[in-house]
Amino acid sequence: MASRGVLPQILTGRLNPRAPSLLARASPFRSQSALPPSSLYYQRHTPLLRRRYATARENNGAAVQAKDAKENVEHEDAANAAADAASKDTKSKQAVLNEASSSSASSSTTTLHETNDWETNVNLNIDSFKQLPHANFGVNQFIPFDPEFREVLKQIPWEFRAPIRYAFAYGSGVFPQSKSSGKVITDEELRKIHPKAPEGVKRAQDGTPKMIDFIFGVTHTQHWHSLNMKQHREHYSALASLGSGAVSYVQDKMGAGVYFNPYVVVNGILIKYGVVQLDTLERDLTQWDTLYLAGRLHKPVKILRDDPKIRLANQINLLSALRTALLLLPPKFTEDELFATIAGISYLGDPRMSLPTENPSKVKNIVGNNMTNFRRLYLPLIETLPNLEYNDAGATERDWIWNDKSLNLVQDMDPVKRGNMVRRLPKAFRSKLYFEYQKKFAIPQLDFNKMMEESQNEDAISFKRRQGGGFEQRIASDDPAELRKQVRSVIKKTINWPATTQSLKGPLTSGFKRTIRYLSEKMDKYRQGRDAEKAKTATAEDKPSERSEVDSKAEKK
Repeated sequence: MASRGVLPQILTGRLNPRAPSLLARASPFRSQSALPPSSLYYQRHTPLLRRRYATARENNGAAVQAKDAKENVEHEDAANAAADAASKDTKSKQAVLNEASSSSASSSTTTLHETNDWETNVNLNIDSFKQLPHANFGVNQFIPFDPEFREVLKQIPWEFRAPIRYAFAYGSGVFPQSKSSGKVITDEELRKIHPKAPEGVKRAQDGTPKMIDFIFGVTHTQHWHSLNMKQHREHYSALASLGSGAVSYVQDKMGAGVYFNPYVVVNGILIKYGVVQLDTLERDLTQWDTLYLAGRLHKPVKILRDDPKIRLANQINLLSALRTALLLLPPKFTEDELFATIAGISYLGDPRMSLPTENPSKVKNIVGNNMTNFRRLYLPLIETLPNLEYNDAGATERDWIWNDKSLNLVQDMDPVKRGNMVRRLPKAFRSKLYFEYQKKFAIPQLDFNKMMEESQNEDAISFKRRQGGGFEQRIASDDPAELRKQVRSVIKKTINWPATTQSLKGPLTSGFKRTIRYLSEKMDKYRQGRDAEKAKTATAEDKPSERSEVDSKAEKK
């Protein structure tokens, strides 16, 4: 029990709202050892800790605070280590392939069959990075980045006292979707977006300042919002007046399980952050039950805090995206087509793409300006699949990985191999595809149920047994146009309802003022993209007429 002598201080003491938390003080570069409860910090801020954790136990609040700080440092250190490993040798193809190998000390003799060993028996019940298949597992998810901009982004999660276990930044504010314009903006123009942006942000966004998007993965949503509302009440809409229970209910029960707070300023930077429970994120990455967050992670992102279970789940997610894209593509295609198909998965069925609220060239722009980032993300996985390979002389050139030229690939259309791909699609997504083909093939319900039960038993035993049977091979052998139609239909059905309800709850979570601002900016992007496409089409149409005029003049002469 706490001493009675300190209770009046708790009840009557004034709390400095700007008092830095342990999380804010804990540098990612400091030792991971927690500050002792007897430290000067805890002596000064004991009332703050008690009120935040609703306890009168002095050591209890300190221990929770210290534990959160230590875990936050560990999760950031893991992201730092992976990012450093990713940037040590960014030139050679072998270095990139080693990241997907079954050994962290891979040599040039590593075979491609060894690289897929981790998929034999996936174990998601892990809580340590040491339990990952190997030391460099999933390093392909960490895109080499401008060091100064990276440091700026890493500081954002430290401004939140509520514990963040996994965090990444994404979108056009991090990865530009157009070539450098060379435009130099004034400080006044910059301050309209970022009130006090560091030089790293100004340089990275290259004359086009934009809000930066984040996703925060947390363990307990209601507890997290309770802590965050005490620190950052201004980030929330009027919904927060009903308490953290109402906020977490809207997050978890409506839409895709994400709660967004847009247009908030942190460290002088305009950001939008979404909060998701780690279990929800893991389920979407491995099963594709909504594809809302899994789709975002199909594209390059900047991971700021890492989690072993999420890293493993995301590697499964990336492989699933690659396999799904192959089912949608012909035998021969280019990297542009492959990465555009992958990036476009999450936009199929998204209501924003059918309304004038999104740039119609969004997918093309994402891939066109991030070719090397996409290659970095997917090359280790491309090389592990037995039915996919590069078919281009450019893939033998020195340092070709960082050349933004689109290369050619070819896939084996053998029904057995493609049937295996169907069998290894995410469980929730695969079940929907099976249901569509049950209707098409007119399979009796009893036979279909028996087949599904057998496949579930195989899932429970081992991933290695997930070989496509007659049903999967029949799906893979379907007319390519019909197969594409069915797969696209399942993607749309998976995405449509969660994305629609997620959009509809926007006014509730963000407030009407910020929602209107968001829609207005999206409509501006739509108009800009439409006008750019019209200008490009007009230019293309003018060129033939110009050539014909030159030819006619030459004939007259």
